[in-house]
Amino acid sequence: MLNFGGGASAPPTNTDLIKDSSEATFMEDVVEASAEVPVIVDFWAPWCGPCKTLGPAIETAVTKAGGKVKLVKIDIDQNQMIAAQMRVQSIPAVFAFVNGQPVDGFMGALPPSQVEEFVNKIASMGAGGAGGGLDEAVAAAEEMLAEGAIADAAQTFAAIAQEDPNRADAYAGLVKCHLAMKDLDQAQGLLDTAPDPIFNAPELVALRAQIDLQRAAEDAGDTADLRAKLEANPNDHETRFELATALLAAEKAEEAVRELLELFRRDREWNEDAARQQLFKIFDSLGPQDPIAQAGRRKLSSMIFA
Repeated sequence: MLNFGGGASAPPTNTDLIKDSSEATFMEDVVEASAEVPVIVDFWAPWCGPCKTLGPAIETAVTKAGGKVKLVKIDIDQNQMIAAQMRVQSIPAVFAFVNGQPVDGFMGALPPSQVEEFVNKIASMGAGGAGGGLDEAVAAAEEMLAEGAIADAAQTFAAIAQEDPNRADAYAGLVKCHLAMKDLDQAQGLLDTAPDPIFNAPELVALRAQIDLQRAAEDAGDTADLRAKLEANPNDHETRFELATALLAAEKAEEAVRELLELFRRDREWNEDAARQQLFKIFDSLGPQDPIAQAGRRKLSSMIFA
């Protein structure tokens, strides 16, 4: 691993801080590396006009941060699977990772001043960074939520979001509080009106997927009945899809993923690619570090590229 500290160490070079990556090295370059220093990922393409403006602005800001943050660039034309897994719908798209987790992001070009502000914010999240009182407040609110003090957690998250409206972790925490209170409509409303800079932040994308899955699960059938029907006709794709939904409702995500992968194997184009789209929703809702999501992504990738 590169060492950015130490009294006699040379200052980091652009090669240390900025690199191109691929599907083969994404885990090493982004997920693993972000345990040591925050990593910003820039999804771009050679034909993208705004990317030609945003890319240099991020590189300048990252270089100026002096080793407190790294930049990894992903050409979506060469790495379509990673772009799909991260739900990149337009470019430029930027995500920030800390300790293996996506923590913030934005889509579209920003002026250099806002780019530098974003980079400095991510740099402050690293070890020894100056995250300040808001970081501690978010951690405290997360602990309240985990302990069941939902109202207190919601108040804390709301206060943080008022202090910094573009703080995705606090906004997501407030949404999670409403989900914990079984108020899906309020949670959905918050997601629909999220500030533009964090509207497509990974945390909020994951929560949208979670709500979509919960709403679908409300009408889920009985798993035993669906399994019996499927055994009678293994090519009944509609029943297999319904079974996966019922398994999700029963909190059996791994089995749901297995059924959807089997459906994709049998007919990947069924119902306008419904199996793959549902798998992505599950992966988003579970998070990038979840072992079920990781295993499912690998299996899906192997099918796609087979």
